[in-house]
Amino acid sequence: MKAGAIELGEAKATKGGMKKGVSILDFILRLLAFFGTLGSAISMGTTNETLPFFTQFTRFRAEYNDLPTLTFFVVANAIVSGYLILSLPFSIFHIVRSSAQKTRLLLVLFDTAMLALLTAGASAAAAIVYLAHKGNAKTNWFAICQQFNSFCERISGSLIGSFAGMALFVLIILLSGLALSRR
Repeated sequence: MKAGAIELGEAKATKGGMKKGVSILDFILRLLAFFGTLGSAISMGTTNETLPFFTQFTRFRAEYNDLPTLTFFVVANAIVSGYLILSLPFSIFHIVRSSAQKTRLLLVLFDTAMLALLTAGASAAAAIVYLAHKGNAKTNWFAICQQFNSFCERISGSLIGSFAGMALFVLIILLSGLALSRR
């Protein structure tokens, strides 16, 4: 009888330790996703390039806000990074109280919504970046990346941070699901 009680106590301690480890990993992943999405928003939001054309008075300028899709990308990344900062106290709460279920479920719902927003923004921006690099001969859209090299490099790099944030969100949601399934 005593051996059975000791084994049950060890199982509870192991389960609580696992939940605490998952909560700590959740916090770290949220921080990494925050830096990725904030970096993407800042990188895209500060991107512009000006090229002189024939004379000093005529110039071509490429900015992110010339295309509404890239503006949506910046706004989506800014919203997601703001959400991630606001969710950090809940993540700390889960480290302290590993057994909290309702707040973890609430975070899973909001995390899923933010993943959808981030995916929409990054996917739409990826389509525009592809057109900037390759163009489309059938619709007479020319590839502008041959002229605006710096602009295209920055918007392409900005997409990397956003897609990394998406991957981190998937891991966060999976970890939260794992923690919810271990009662």
